[in-house]
Amino acid sequence: METKKLHFFLVDDDPSILDIETILLEAEGHKVTSSQSSVEALDLIYAAKPDCVILDLMMPGMDGFEVCQHLRKNTDLNNLKIIFVSSKAFTYDRNRALEVGGDGFILKPINHETFSKEVLRIIDIRMELTYWGVRGTLPMPGENTIKYGGHTSCVTIEFPKGEFFIFDAGSGIKSLSNHLLANKKARIDAKIFISHPHWDHINALPFFIPLFIPGHEIEILGASHGELKMRELISSQMEGVYFPIQIKEFAARVFFRDLKEESFSINDIKIQTQLLNHPGNCLGYRIEYQGTSICYVTDNELPLETSQYYNQQTLDRLISFVEGADILITDTTYTNKEYQGKELWGHSTVEQVVKLAHNAKVKNLHLFHHDPDQTDDDIDAKLALAHSKLKELNSPVQCIAPKEKQQFKV
Repeated sequence: METKKLHFFLVDDDPSILDIETILLEAEGHKVTSSQSSVEALDLIYAAKPDCVILDLMMPGMDGFEVCQHLRKNTDLNNLKIIFVSSKAFTYDRNRALEVGGDGFILKPINHETFSKEVLRIIDIRMELTYWGVRGTLPMPGENTIKYGGHTSCVTIEFPKGEFFIFDAGSGIKSLSNHLLANKKARIDAKIFISHPHWDHINALPFFIPLFIPGHEIEILGASHGELKMRELISSQMEGVYFPIQIKEFAARVFFRDLKEESFSINDIKIQTQLLNHPGNCLGYRIEYQGTSICYVTDNELPLETSQYYNQQTLDRLISFVEGADILITDTTYTNKEYQGKELWGHSTVEQVVKLAHNAKVKNLHLFHHDPDQTDDDIDAKLALAHSKLKELNSPVQCIAPKEKQQFKV
């Protein structure tokens, strides 16, 4: 689908920056107006009513904060997007830019390859969901896993104002790391949400290279296990007997946060957690932003109705947790037939998950966490089975099996 062509107004006292931004945006077919004077720019913006203003922060006469505050007072510009582009990498300045009404913050020097995409991502209020690994238990690269990929669990959500959430650190986080480095991200400010500390969800974390680069800021969040806190859970797998590099080698600013069943907010993003039916403490996450919700629920076991372990109360809690989600990403490791003899292994079947999605009135179901023995053909068969069961239920739920590096706007 063709991207809507927009009118940008650029304000920067550096003419070379204006030239670069103009060339990049006009190359995408957008209209561009610019001014080197922040004071003179105000009247020009009021008259032009552009779709987006791109502001430098440090300018003579009137700085970017002041320009933004003046623009936000004009009710004729209620739909205006304002993006700061600045060389100031301090957290204070980024937070201040958003507090005074900015919609996003991009660091200089400008990356010519990604600048236009970053600008459009900020303007588009939707979340950007990307899969970096969709398998469970064990990475399975090879000719039988080319379609869906062979990496284990890693999913990202990027928000318009720059918040960056990573869910789990399976082997897929290495591909994510490569992607971020290739795009030369000047500063990475990320939250890594760990569902639980089983190997396939944490053992590739030491290969996330931004952890070893000064200037990045990364918080690792997840459930503690008794006296073992998140810091110990992560650092213990990097002890000398298991791994040659220890956590003390991290050069980024790294923080740890222990989570329980709770609700909290990061800026205007709401995060809700719930303990899942899996050995040890395993958290599911519900993310809500601008009236849209994504649920990340892996690993989780939904016993068959005929099982002695079936518990309606546990199921009802989960239905309530994921109810109405725009996307439910969840454990569909087995079919009912494959599940036989694997009770209490902590994983669900396609058939049970379809019922869950239908009863919870989920809009889109994403099949996730595939068994290591399943080939691309097996995942195709699971997807066909899900479609068949949804049809039997006359369900409006849409269902797909995401592939590595597949991206969705939500």
